[in-house]
Formats: sequence, structure tokens, C-alpha cells
Amino acid sequence: MKAITVFTPTYNRKHTICRTYESLLRQTCRDFDWLVIDDGSCDGTREWIEGLGEKVCQFGKTFDWMGRPLPRVDDNHFVVMSQGVRIEYVYKVNGGLYTGYNVAYSVIATELCVCVDSDDYMPDDAVSNIVTAWNKRDKAQGYCGLIGLDFNVVDKHPIGGYFPKKVKELYFHEMRLKKIHSGDTKPVMLTALMKEVAPMVGFEGEKNFNPVYMLMQVCDNHPLLVVNNNLCWVEYQVGIDSMSQGIYRQYVNSPRSFAQMRLQEMRLKRNTLRDRFRSCIHYVSSCLIARDSAWLRKSERKVLTLVAAPLGLLWYYFIMYKNRKV
Repeated sequence: MKAITVFTPTYNRKHTICRTYESLLRQTCRDFDWLVIDDGSCDGTREWIEGLGEKVCQFGKTFDWMGRPLPRVDDNHFVVMSQGVRIEYVYKVNGGLYTGYNVAYSVIATELCVCVDSDDYMPDDAVSNIVTAWNKRDKAQGYCGLIGLDFNVVDKHPIGGYFPKKVKELYFHEMRLKKIHSGDTKPVMLTALMKEVAPMVGFEGEKNFNPVYMLMQVCDNHPLLVVNNNLCWVEYQVGIDSMSQGIYRQYVNSPRSFAQMRLQEMRLKRNTLRDRFRSCIHYVSSCLIARDSAWLRKSERKVLTLVAAPLGLLWYYFIMYKNRKV
């Protein structure tokens, strides 16, 4: 069995995922498998995968729109060998990014796993740096994985800079709380721990539930080993192909999902009072958008939520105003 699975959720990104594939072929360490979760693409992604090599497995288990396994197998799940790389492909009905993560944590059998988006790609030594650092770790520290850097394709610099040299390990939320790092990073997780918190149960019709929801749960209890290396080249997409733009529209399209995310943030024992208060503000606004009259009863921090309610109402009006301008 390989040491790590690189998994790539994708939706109509045939024009960029080929670059992801080429970067994997260039890896100096081949101790990995590649898992592609196709979230309902209609641009020929499947046919492209099938053309990469010989199928060594024709059928596999299937998944519903939320990424939960179904009691049957079919040809929407197969394995291809391409130039020495094992590629596992799963097609499912479109459900959003987090549902691809659900499939990944159901399928992956390697010790480690890392998501590389279909518009990003890995530097040639990424897998080597991951495996080397993990094998050298102090096992007594109980790491839930390791965390490296995302580099911007345009300026060739780490997004948010390097980690401070003195920081050898951290809890995920310490990056923001202690201002250790302010940009994008690349977490590589222990698969067994991610399986414990998966799957994310979302809401039908809402596709903007951030899979960091699962990461938060694991990283609230276990530290990450810091690797001050580039693990992923990132190219931000713009317009219709962007997943990071239009956040106000996402608030309106997936209010119950965002409310659930804020509830999880309230539970984090490493969050400060200020962060919990901020989560309460966002929680109230999401509940107002969702027209959830039970917002206070469901809250993890009822008193704090009640205090935050006026600001949550103002944030709700601001979100609706921004959406009217779109």
C-alpha cells in the first residue's frame, strides 16, 4: 500500500485537471495514489481519465449526491494504471465540494491523504517532502497530520509567507488566533482521523458547505507537524470558474450550511471569546437568511448569541444588500 492518497474533487475542470495529472507524473517519490472524485462533470472529464491508461478494475461502490456509499457497484467507479500511477475515479451526482470529500474519506485506504484541487498542481518534490517529514516525526506527539505551504503560481511566493522558523507544530486555528500565518496552507491529514468525523451531513440544494468543517473537529484535539515547504501550486480562478468569489451569494444560497459551520466554530475549545462572538454574529445572520425561528434554541452559546443578535441582524441586511447589487 502507498503512503499517501492525493485526492482531487472536480467539476467541469477538464481544462485544468490535466495539469494536476502531469505534476503527479513528475513526482520524485511515487509513494502515492491519485483519487479523482467527479462531482457530475459534463465536459468529458471521465473520457479523459479513461484514456490515460488501462483499466485494472472496472467496477466499484457508488455514492449518492452527498457522497454516502450506496449498496451497489457500477462502472462509475473504476481504476486506471497510467505510467505507474494508480488512478481511482469515482463519478457521482453533483452535490458540491464537501460531498467529494465525503467520497474521498470513504474510499481512501492509505495512512495519509491530501486534497489538491483540480485547478492546482504539486511541485515535483511535494510527495517526497511529505513522506520524509512524516517518517521523521516524533510519534509521541500524536500529530493528526502535517501542514505545508501553498505557493501562488503568478508571483512564485508562499501565500501568506512562510511559517516562522521557531514553529515546529501548531493547532490549525492557532494560525489565525496567534497570527502565525495568514494565507492559504496545505494540510495533509491522517486518514483514520478524518474517517472518524466523516461524512459531513449537509442540506439538499446547498452546495457551499466548506469541508474545513471536518478539519476543524480533528485539529481541535491534535496538533499538526509544520513543514515549511511548497506542497501545492495555486492558481486562483476568476469569474464563473472561481470557487472563492461570490461569498455573499454563497451565504444566501447555503444559509443552513453556514449556520452549521458557525455552530461548529462555537464548540471549538481553542477559540477565544472574540472568535466565538464573531461566529455568533454570522450564525444569527445565516439563521435569518434560512428563516430558522429556532436559532436561539439551537445555539451552542445562547447568551453570547443573544448579545450578538443585533450585529447579526445588521450583517444580514448587509449580505442582502450585497446580493441585490450582483
